[in-house]
Amino acid sequence: MRISLSDQQAQFRDDIRSFLATELPTDIAGKVRLNRGVGKEDVARWTKILNHRGWAAPGWPEEHGGTGWSLIQRHVFDVECRRAQAPVLSGFGFNMVGPAIIKYGSEAQRKRFLPRILNADLWWCQGYSEPEAGSDLAALLTTAVRSGDDYIVNGQKIWTSGAEFADWMFCLVRTDGKVQKQKGISFLLIDLTSPGITIEPLYAFNGKRLWNQVFLDDVRVPVVNRLGEENRGWTVAKSLLGDERLMVSRVAENKRMFGLIREVLGAETANGVDVETQAIRGKLAELEIRLCALEMTSLRLLSAADGGGPIGAEPSMLKLKGSELVQAMDELLFEAVGHWVLPLDVTAAADGNRAAVGPDYAEFVASGSYHHRGYTIAGGSSEVQHNIIAKQVLGL
Repeated sequence: MRISLSDQQAQFRDDIRSFLATELPTDIAGKVRLNRGVGKEDVARWTKILNHRGWAAPGWPEEHGGTGWSLIQRHVFDVECRRAQAPVLSGFGFNMVGPAIIKYGSEAQRKRFLPRILNADLWWCQGYSEPEAGSDLAALLTTAVRSGDDYIVNGQKIWTSGAEFADWMFCLVRTDGKVQKQKGISFLLIDLTSPGITIEPLYAFNGKRLWNQVFLDDVRVPVVNRLGEENRGWTVAKSLLGDERLMVSRVAENKRMFGLIREVLGAETANGVDVETQAIRGKLAELEIRLCALEMTSLRLLSAADGGGPIGAEPSMLKLKGSELVQAMDELLFEAVGHWVLPLDVTAAADGNRAAVGPDYAEFVASGSYHHRGYTIAGGSSEVQHNIIAKQVLGL
């Protein structure tokens, strides 16, 4: 199975490659390649470079700073960026709240927030999940009571990724507790420097701060920071979650990981380790076949959407298979690295004085694998995707 681009698409790809070869900072690419954890400053630096070129927000309309690219072009751009080891930009800003502000925001909100998102001058986190409202998000209990020109917000959010370095949080709150639970929710934009906000870390077992709890105690939020109508926030939230549903295949990340696996296998073989066994070759071939099938399915749906065709629940297949494939890549990478795999990131230790034991490509393999276990949960668990596919695609 081979995927070929038209001459025009191939030229577009070559232009992207040329740009990445000259403009992507090598120190940032090195961190991405080894999964060392790219910090806020690195992502901001790369975002500003892309924004200067006009490529920071491929999914936005041109009038708001987007590129005007087709979905196929966006796919090619994504694949080439990950192939070059470019970091992923802030999804909360570019893929979630940015499109929501474009669609539901006032002109004043667009002027206030969009340019700052484009240039990485404003960072966001998502205030959705709560201790009693995870899979059933509409059961959220955080309240917002109108008081003049403000809302008084009280409640708690959990699993809030990136809150420790975010400036603002887009948040679902309950503004009417007497109606059907989906109908009494509003969508607020909250300045995290507001009095009454406390952010507490949640650590993964490998010592990394992956999430946070956010406590809101009598936090005043101006009514002008509401996105959309009062009690219609559920509509905004559903639109936000659906805006990028065709770009959930993780093809680009899987291709990056597949390339890394081949690199590691080559390095281990050169070091005298017998990794060229029939079992390893079989697993590598299986992953390549799954990756080709995933990309072909993704391109088929993207082409249909570019042509104006209807897209139903099929993207659930992309999300399901893409997230599962990342985990399968992890398993083979784990096996290829062998005894060098460590449960902790040694050079990221608090004392900063311990050197890595094995080759550089091995140090963060375990950490990445642990983190990727959440891929089949985040954005809709595999069980949810199976139900959607069964009911809406297969008609069962």
